[in-house]
Amino acid sequence: VALAGGSSLTAPIFSGHLYQEGSMLSSDGHCRSFDANAKGTVFSDGAGVILLKSLENAKKDGDYIYGIIKGVGISNDGGGKGSFTAPSTEGQANAISKAIQDAQILPSKISYVETHGTATPLGDPIEMEGLIKAFGSQNKKGYCAIGSIKSNMGHLTAAAGVAGLIKTALALNHKQIPPSLGYE
Repeated sequence: VALAGGSSLTAPIFSGHLYQEGSMLSSDGHCRSFDANAKGTVFSDGAGVILLKSLENAKKDGDYIYGIIKGVGISNDGGGKGSFTAPSTEGQANAISKAIQDAQILPSKISYVETHGTATPLGDPIEMEGLIKAFGSQNKKGYCAIGSIKSNMGHLTAAAGVAGLIKTALALNHKQIPPSLGYE
């Protein structure tokens, strides 16, 4: 058994919402992941923790199982990026491709991807291109939804990953994808 999670807390809160032209922060205080009107991200505070356990032990112990992690993909694109905060299409695609391969599934069987989706004009298009490259050419179109919890609660920095994982596990359990706020 392992606990995994993250937390992000700004105290005292001096940052507020200080917009600077050309920065990654939203000019209007809204995070519109993947929207044509996306202008940047909004930071927020939060924490999340998940319990990881082997499927065999969880079943044996009679645990309620929210989800199964079938595969993982890790990539390091540090040498091939334009800046510290900008991802690269190749790094995104490599991590996604490795996770798909590790899970031994076809991209056409994936119906939802919880993305990083910071709503920045630089990051979101790169992330989308990485997904397109990793999934490759598909016969069927529009079969895989995407979302980002950042549109609902902002960017939790160190807790962003676990927040997205919790959202996805709950979406699976409730068979309902929460809407991405601000997306038109």
